[in-house]
Amino acid sequence: MTTQIRFGGYQGDNSVHTRGAQVFCDAVRRIAGDAVEVEFIQNIVQDGHKASDLLSMTESGELDGCYFSSSYLAARVPELALFDQHFMVPNRRQAYGVLDGSLGRRLAEEVAAGTGFSVLGYWDNGLRQISSVATPMRHPRDCQGLKLRTLASDDHQRVFRALGFEPMAIDVRDLPEAVATGRVDAQENPLTNIYNFDLHKTHRVITLTGHLLGVALVLFNRKTVASWPPDVRDAVKSAVAEATAAQRRFAEEDDEICAKALAADGVTLIHLSEAERAAFAAATRDEVEKTRQKFGAELIALFEDDLAQVRT
Repeated sequence: MTTQIRFGGYQGDNSVHTRGAQVFCDAVRRIAGDAVEVEFIQNIVQDGHKASDLLSMTESGELDGCYFSSSYLAARVPELALFDQHFMVPNRRQAYGVLDGSLGRRLAEEVAAGTGFSVLGYWDNGLRQISSVATPMRHPRDCQGLKLRTLASDDHQRVFRALGFEPMAIDVRDLPEAVATGRVDAQENPLTNIYNFDLHKTHRVITLTGHLLGVALVLFNRKTVASWPPDVRDAVKSAVAEATAAQRRFAEEDDEICAKALAADGVTLIHLSEAERAAFAAATRDEVEKTRQKFGAELIALFEDDLAQVRT
């Protein structure tokens, strides 16, 4: 009997997530052969859905799997807010080491306990930067009163409010229009999204804050995963591992490619000095500490231990 797998996304051809999902599908077909038929629904937004519908569609079983930002599940799985510590971003190598270690396994257990999902991988959701129409942001005072689109996360909104922004949660589907029409003065996203969603056509200044390394969870319906024959389950897990390595490579390469393309298009890229970035970190420290207090000493210790192992 052939196992049918439907995997969903919300981005276009050039997206590092789309390319990662395509690697996943190709790997499943190669590893599992005729035992699995996999379909990739690349962009549910084109069918009239919100991007965030991927979560409900996967949890209900309409889709078998998807990728999506961890921040959208942090309200249900508070431990995922560990990734929402602004201006405390380790470098990518350290972040990957933590995600692939004991902390990543612990967080997958928490997601399984609190939702209908199984986490099979952690993808790079990009270093997030702040774009605006014409305002270089070298200090928190430059953010005062600006309407900022951000993710639907209370933790994110508290942090940006501390900088002086007026944060607004807007679905990815509606983001390009919100930027083009001036509904928001600024927004924060990885360079790949800023470029591929054409946000830079309106927002001509990007401040390279690198305030957060986003994490995209590779999620599957937990009951569906449990129903698969062991050989299919092993094939999917192997395919996700292969796709994760490729997706992270795409993400790192895309930062450089997009930065060059944005500069060539006349977009101003603002590089912060250490002192300037420290001013942003200082302004948000109290709110970030509130986020950390959710985790408990055990989880913080696990994070610090994994980080220390990567450093060595």
